[in-house]
Amino acid sequence: MIKVLLVDDHAIVRTGLRLLLETAPGLTTAGEAADGLEAVRQCHALRPDVVLMDLYLPELDGVAATARITGELPEVKVLALSTFDLEEHVVAALRAGASGFLPKDSTPEDLIDGIRTVHRGEAAVAPRLLVGLIETFVRPARPRAAPSLAELPALTERERQVLELIARGLSNTQIAGELGLSVSTVKNRVSDLFGKLAVRDRAQAVIAAYEAGLVTPGTP
Repeated sequence: MIKVLLVDDHAIVRTGLRLLLETAPGLTTAGEAADGLEAVRQCHALRPDVVLMDLYLPELDGVAATARITGELPEVKVLALSTFDLEEHVVAALRAGASGFLPKDSTPEDLIDGIRTVHRGEAAVAPRLLVGLIETFVRPARPRAAPSLAELPALTERERQVLELIARGLSNTQIAGELGLSVSTVKNRVSDLFGKLAVRDRAQAVIAAYEAGLVTPGTP
């Protein structure tokens, strides 16, 4: 049973989410919080598996609350909820440790699938939507050039290729086809890559690639 903490400053939203989770097999509501500070306290007290985190909260905003939760309780996964598909706060939440985000107008099926996805340790962000976010709100630290080892430490040429394809929005299956590798080999490469970059998931890896200048907005 996946335990979910609901964090939103509107009681009617929390009620709707709770009713939805009650109908989903394998999901249960661990508790609720109306602000960021309460969310952090509830996470320590209840130890939920997944937090549904609104980004606009009183006391402590959703980005700051996400940073505290993922820093203090790394086993807890955060799925950010945003009013808009493309907004800077979403990227900030991903930087802070959120495993993904969904717009608030997502279907119930997408929300339930997103919860299960982050619980498995994967990023719940559609690859193309993620790339759109990064291109809009993340700026490379310098003009396009070969990233230095300090920016992308100890990556092999193959790992750089995999990272670039991740940053262009390709799935593991698509990367396997592009590079002539098996899907299982790509999964292993991606796992090793995350370890070297010290990132939690695909979302943070994409941000790292853009900030290092390996990929730039608008590059085909």
